Amino acid sequence: MGLHPGAWWLWSLSLGTAATRTTNPLLLALLIATSAYVVVTCRSDAPWARSYTAFVKLALAVLLIRLVFAVALGSPIPGTHVIVTLPEIPLPDWAQGIRLGGKVTAETLVYALYDGLRLATLLICVGAANSLANPTRLLKSLPGALYEMGVAVVVALTYAPHLIADVQRLRAARRLRGRPHTGIRGLLHVGLPVLEGALERSVALAASMDARGYGRTADVPPRVRRTTTALTLGGLLGVCAGTYGLLTAEGGTYGLPVLLIGLAAALAGLRLGGRRALRTRYRPDRWDARAWLVAASGAAVAALLTLAADRDPAALHPGVVPLVAPTLPLWPAAAVLLGLLPAFLAPAPRSPATRKEPS
Repeated sequence: MGLHPGAWWLWSLSLGTAATRTTNPLLLALLIATSAYVVVTCRSDAPWARSYTAFVKLALAVLLIRLVFAVALGSPIPGTHVIVTLPEIPLPDWAQGIRLGGKVTAETLVYALYDGLRLATLLICVGAANSLANPTRLLKSLPGALYEMGVAVVVALTYAPHLIADVQRLRAARRLRGRPHTGIRGLLHVGLPVLEGALERSVALAASMDARGYGRTADVPPRVRRTTTALTLGGLLGVCAGTYGLLTAEGGTYGLPVLLIGLAAALAGLRLGGRRALRTRYRPDRWDARAWLVAASGAAVAALLTLAADRDPAALHPGVVPLVAPTLPLWPAAAVLLGLLPAFLAPAPRSPATRKEPS
């Protein structure tokens, strides 16, 4: 049986959290390589497993757009190494602080590269979760109170993989028939069948949900409903207040207790709210020791890089002014390598065609 999908999401989001703690391109590249190796080693042959490449392309597009904006609109980072001087367009007084064109410095480009690479790494980590976690199994594991919201999220998450699979299938069919499958003309001929297939899947999904009684709720006493609402809203407010306290110097004493109390109240509210959902689980996924280890490996990467950002900020945030070459800090890099643990704990099973016959 495969790994619990929640473990994959916790692992991927932890790597994304670690990426937000640094702008060092060497550490970010190491995070990307770690996620890519785990995806190649552990993903299955399901349609959603093919979405990792699309997220990589999206990350490259985001990085390119960030660089284009830095060149066209400038940057608040001062610089002395001028690469090129573009024609500058004068803007009115109400647009002060924004410029079009002008000097493009190396410091501006490097700063934009570091900033864009951090966001690209975060997108790639989310793509790893989409490629590794089965969305249907993830929906089964949600609490009853979050089931309806989970359906909407799962439908949204599976839209991109199915869209990519449809585009690849239609382009392959047009290529075999000798018809254009690239460029604007190929895109126009592929777009209509893709939209038609998406509409048919939507109608089929609505029919299957209606046949299974989706949206049916149980009768809950008003007292339980009021208690659920109070616990959920109070818990969320406590989480917000506790998080704010942890992020400020003045709230360091009350931040953690308020956060823990808010989490407990929110979880209690979700548990009570689950009484309204009438549904059963067939073969529910179990959170076993492998799931704990996979989630813990990602959490360790996030925690250690957060600690490194506080202890040695210069290593995790290379200087731009003056422009210096980034260096690879050893123990943060070793911490990132802890994220490779899922590749050894939950490798994808080999298909029967690739298995060797016993001699």
